[in-house]
Amino acid sequence: MKDTGVVKGEILERYAQALLAIAQDNGVLDQVGQDVNSILALLNESQDLRDFLASPLFKAEPKKAIVGQVLGDSVHPYTRNFLLLLVDRRRIVLLAGIFKEFQALLRKLNQIVLAEVTSVRSLTDDQKAAIKDKVKAMTGAHQVELETKLDPELIGGVIIKIGSQIIDASLRGQLRRISLRLSNVA
Repeated sequence: MKDTGVVKGEILERYAQALLAIAQDNGVLDQVGQDVNSILALLNESQDLRDFLASPLFKAEPKKAIVGQVLGDSVHPYTRNFLLLLVDRRRIVLLAGIFKEFQALLRKLNQIVLAEVTSVRSLTDDQKAAIKDKVKAMTGAHQVELETKLDPELIGGVIIKIGSQIIDASLRGQLRRISLRLSNVA
């Protein structure tokens, strides 16, 4: 029997691939990609919207009405129809996961690498450019997207995550490595 996490991952990937294929076949990949980014930002901003869409207490029609009201004509018809399909199939609860998978597939298609950068404070434009250049050199990617997070516990420096690879250039990480070396010597 398959693990539920594996099954969920397969569902996310199937829907994301379907949306990507439809958008690509009809030459609207950029527009749908922008729609996905906008909707994900909206979901991140609105806990009420996430809760409403995920709630099994509401039937499909009210969810469709809210999707129509919230999005209006701002999204491509393929994106809107995809969302309505998810509501009909009771998969709207997986929307954020599907859209994140879509973003990953789109990055792969466009040879874009996502680098998750964690730092103590916001990075300057020069620092972001330097990190992008380093990541491009390491990965051979055409483009690099940075996703930044703040963590005051780092003390200083940055942690960069590229796929499953983590580069810990933080002061906290350096102190931890020194501590490990000293404990191995003793």
